Amino acid sequence: MIVRNVNSLLFINRLNVGKKNIATGTFRLEKSIKNNGQNYLDVQKNQSEIQEAENESDYKLQIVKSKLKTDPSDTTVILFPGQGSQFVGMGSAIFQTPNVEKLFTLAKSILGYDILRLCIDGPIETLSKTEFCQPAIFVTSLGAVEYLRYTNNIDVESCVSTAGFSIGEITSLVFANAMSFEDGLRLVKLRAEAMQYSSDLVPSAMCTVFLFADAQVKMACQAAREWCKRLKIPDDQAVCSIANHLFPHCKVIAGHVEAIKFLELNTKDFGFKRMKRIPVSGAFHTPLMKPAESVMAKIMEKINLNVPLIPVYSNYDAKIYKTVDEIREKLTLQVCSPVKWEQILHRIYDRPEDVPFPKTYECGPGNGLLSTIAMVNRLARKSSQNVNV
Repeated sequence: MIVRNVNSLLFINRLNVGKKNIATGTFRLEKSIKNNGQNYLDVQKNQSEIQEAENESDYKLQIVKSKLKTDPSDTTVILFPGQGSQFVGMGSAIFQTPNVEKLFTLAKSILGYDILRLCIDGPIETLSKTEFCQPAIFVTSLGAVEYLRYTNNIDVESCVSTAGFSIGEITSLVFANAMSFEDGLRLVKLRAEAMQYSSDLVPSAMCTVFLFADAQVKMACQAAREWCKRLKIPDDQAVCSIANHLFPHCKVIAGHVEAIKFLELNTKDFGFKRMKRIPVSGAFHTPLMKPAESVMAKIMEKINLNVPLIPVYSNYDAKIYKTVDEIREKLTLQVCSPVKWEQILHRIYDRPEDVPFPKTYECGPGNGLLSTIAMVNRLARKSSQNVNV
């Protein structure tokens, strides 16, 4: 479903007091814009054709809904990164772009601190803390979209689907008009604070695990949990499980720090090629995030949501959101559930040999998501690039 020739209010327009509809963009805030939804896409027509496509594959669904284009190579997919992609200096390449500086100004008023200065000047120790890192990545990623719109607007208008990794999923929902920028940023802020709180309760860790074909991941996690119990660690803290499905033969495993230490000492016994610690203090997307999940559930009850205007993939089950209730439920469950990123990439890029690939942009700091595309579908990677922030 391609967005074309649409004038809408960007969230930063609220800062332009006395001006009328100055900016264009896909972010909808004002109530008056809601009546213009059909200018973006017409999902009411050809419902039988769309339903038939849904029963077959995502790529066909995208093509059926994209009535303005027949060649998938003329469409785009926009992806948003998650925590771990941050670096000191991010935002410096884009903040002087029209609208981006205003975006950071609005974020400052919501967060209560200068997020742009933290992104550009650091220090990295502060920027990498969950409570600061997640809002920083969220705002910078949406800034990258505005930079792309400024330099190559047609590729933003031609976006047929979007997805984000962990915190990036909220970014993708804001991009697709499922929630406002303000609500999205407040959600990210509270989510980050709750996840930091959960992390502080239990000594925990995460690591990327590269696997041999015969690796026994479930057995390894079970053995690590049993080891924790032998150390008299309470059952609700003796956690070890898959946190992220990255790409074939590569997972992120997280849990109690003693469980991770156990795996590091016994890699060969379970068919692990190698393990690499991730520089975070918590076991995200595991049951150790239960306190944060409870916070998310309460927030999601109150937040105003819309059905996304373009397909957005859920980290929880790698499926496209179809209802507001699904967003409330799955975005809450995502905090304690593994990110099914590999599965999302297959749903976006798997297609017959004669069907071209869309152009893909990673909007946000780093290019880690492009690396995962290369490991899942090398042909899709050839038409992918990151937006330098």
